[in-house]
Amino acid sequence: MIIETNTPLPHHPRPIVLIGAGGIVNDAHLPAYKMAGFWVTGIYDLDREKALQTAARFDIPLVYYSMEDVLARCPRTAVFDVAVPGSQMLPVLRQLPEESCVLMQKPMGEDLAMAREILALTRAKRMTCGVNFQLRYAPYITAARSIIAQGLIGDLCDIEINVNVYTPWHLWKFLYELPRVEILYHSIHYIDLIRSFYGNPESVYAKTVQHPGMPELASVRSNIIMDYGPMLRANILTNHGHDFGLLQQHSYIKFEGTRGAIKIKMGVLMNYPEGVPDSFEYCLIEKDRSRVWKSLDITGGWFPHAFIGSMAQVMLAAEGTIAKPDNSVEDAIDTMACVEAAYESSAAGGIKPNF
Repeated sequence: MIIETNTPLPHHPRPIVLIGAGGIVNDAHLPAYKMAGFWVTGIYDLDREKALQTAARFDIPLVYYSMEDVLARCPRTAVFDVAVPGSQMLPVLRQLPEESCVLMQKPMGEDLAMAREILALTRAKRMTCGVNFQLRYAPYITAARSIIAQGLIGDLCDIEINVNVYTPWHLWKFLYELPRVEILYHSIHYIDLIRSFYGNPESVYAKTVQHPGMPELASVRSNIIMDYGPMLRANILTNHGHDFGLLQQHSYIKFEGTRGAIKIKMGVLMNYPEGVPDSFEYCLIEKDRSRVWKSLDITGGWFPHAFIGSMAQVMLAAEGTIAKPDNSVEDAIDTMACVEAAYESSAAGGIKPNF
């Protein structure tokens, strides 16, 4: 049994220009690019001091003064890594040249209407554009795809994502001003991941709620069911308010097939931001019908390793190795449609019992 864990890399990596110098850039984008050997030539942020600190930390040679300065001095073949909040994505994209190569931070705008504007703009400007739904490219997800593609667990029929952790949302101050939080900025990854295995669902059921310990935030707990008909199950259950120590925290993705199962612990979400080790376990029904769980040691996890894959997809498309990024805006718009459906379902409410 050969299990693949590595994401495809471009033959001719392009220089990267970063727009944004926030926490995700420092904690994930730049460490991932260093691992992959990608060259970051410059960085810009509205907060110049933040950009200078990031540049010093990661040996980035150039800190731009403005977007005008970015466009005047960036390499002609650059990939623009736009790591700004969803509400700021359109203003930045409008300034970038036609036929630019762009990796935009998720979400693809604040709602489906904005996502459609982004899609229309990138098409009009003939951009090669991907969205940073990087969980798709985590080494343990690549391993799961490899096992599933070989038919080792039979027909995939069940995907469950269950997160019960305490998340320090204060690390992302901008979220406190937003009407949508948990699904749009977190569970969106799981919706996208499920789509990458099952395709688009027939419908979405959801409820997202606040937490008494975090009343300033729009929502921090969600239940999402993605409907794929009578034989496939896809459930997402998240609670970011479990502030009772590490013992009962858990964070996992489980795949079940007709002849086996895979369970992945996403350690990065537990005891955040320190995290705990990931784990990858699988069970295959043997010829003697025995069921034994085995562990697989996998190098790398969601943060920062998965971020290599998101950027690599844009570069692979730019060099012509693939027709378009796997995480293209054309694909991401369907993830945004599922997110919108989840919020609409949550607002509409359930069916009242006839007591």
